[in-house]
Amino acid sequence: MPDSVPALHHVVFCVHREHQDGAADFWRGLGFEFIDIDLVEEGLRVLLDWSRGIEVISPTDPSRAEATEVVKFLEQQGEGVYSVVVRTADADASVSIAERYGATVEFRQHRDGTFPLDEVRLSPLHGMSVTILVTDMPG
Repeated sequence: MPDSVPALHHVVFCVHREHQDGAADFWRGLGFEFIDIDLVEEGLRVLLDWSRGIEVISPTDPSRAEATEVVKFLEQQGEGVYSVVVRTADADASVSIAERYGATVEFRQHRDGTFPLDEVRLSPLHGMSVTILVTDMPG
């Protein structure tokens, strides 16, 4: 069971696909180590260092719903911080609090596996892009 105290978990950076490897190389130079995840369903390539708190995402198939949001972000905001992920024990309770302050759910997913996870990306609140994460995965 995840810790009941919410905590910042990691930062998600969004970059154009042609810049993704270079962006990751910068972090690698600082000692970060990425796993490469191709999320075909979502149309995204994810480079993730779960234990050190960095994720670098890029769209691979703009026709996919989640990739469409990433492309829109890149067009409107340019490359940069896409979201800050907050790990909590209860996604619904966190979403309820965010909704009281005017946020809405932009994306929600559940993944099963060795370490199941629930993830909810909220609309920005006062310029703060936050994603709620619930998982049993260590780190």
